[in-house]
Amino acid sequence: MPASLQLYSQLSFAIASRFYLPGHRLPSTRQLAMQTNLHRNTISKVYRQLEAHGIVEAVAGSGVYVRGQVPANPNKPPDQGSVADPGSGHGHGGQDVGHCINTLLCGGLTLQETLRQLTTEINWRISCGAQVLVSTPQEDLGAAHLMARELTALPIPVTPVSLESLGHRLGALAQDGKKATVVTSRYFLKPVEAVTMAHNMRCLVLDLNSFDHELKVIAQLRTDTCVGLVSISSGILRAAELILQAQRGQELLFMTALVDVDNPQPGRALLRSVCRASGTILCDQPSHPVMEATIREHRSLLLRVPNLHCIDHYLRPETVDALSKEMGLSCAVA
Repeated sequence: MPASLQLYSQLSFAIASRFYLPGHRLPSTRQLAMQTNLHRNTISKVYRQLEAHGIVEAVAGSGVYVRGQVPANPNKPPDQGSVADPGSGHGHGGQDVGHCINTLLCGGLTLQETLRQLTTEINWRISCGAQVLVSTPQEDLGAAHLMARELTALPIPVTPVSLESLGHRLGALAQDGKKATVVTSRYFLKPVEAVTMAHNMRCLVLDLNSFDHELKVIAQLRTDTCVGLVSISSGILRAAELILQAQRGQELLFMTALVDVDNPQPGRALLRSVCRASGTILCDQPSHPVMEATIREHRSLLLRVPNLHCIDHYLRPETVDALSKEMGLSCAVA
């Protein structure tokens, strides 16, 4: 596995799970070279890839920073932040409102113009809060279904939509005079954001779970253990395998299986192989019933029954509630 791919996966996962928060300055190429024993050119290449994918932003003469979120509304004040960022300025009440008004006044607006801008912005946010579209590329639409599954507690419609069809969906909404908020993970923020901005809709980023418990489970496994990774998301499987390979190297064997919940039959043979070979299997919630059924069906043929571990949350637990508050919905989500 190329060292640059390992480093890219580790950094992007650390950012997606908010180990590095928006605005955090990443180590310089010199510092990271000393920590990883990689060549600075390799680290520079990884930073360029992260920037190309919209995950970080290079500031000339300053460094490389975890990217915040570019506002989807070109007329709105900058820096709306991540929906899961409690430090984005929503907790200081009148002080923050006064600061915002003073900023606009110092920028040359009159008080009446400031009122119009704030009213326009608030109305735009409210109209975008009528529904949520969860978007990822078609090849990893399973990730969108995982996110949508955890957003169903919101008191508005939540629908997975592929990135390839997002523009058509937003265009149809615009023709009907409707709006929506589009959400995605940091892995797909840049392309999803570009489509959303083109239709003057709101785009927010959701933060993934840090998976601390699962990483501890993997860290404690004995050498030569086989670990099964099962999910409805191909992207999760790729990222998990790279990260766990980087964590345990050649000490563990990893087997992955992609589950199609709507049509699980074609993948049954691979699932049986995972059950036979693995001592521990990690799976997401949609895959869990399929794996339980597979183990029950072939229990008599298994030398040992694998330890099946279901991952409770794909998103950070507080993300759904933070999204509800960010969208101004009437009820908070537990």
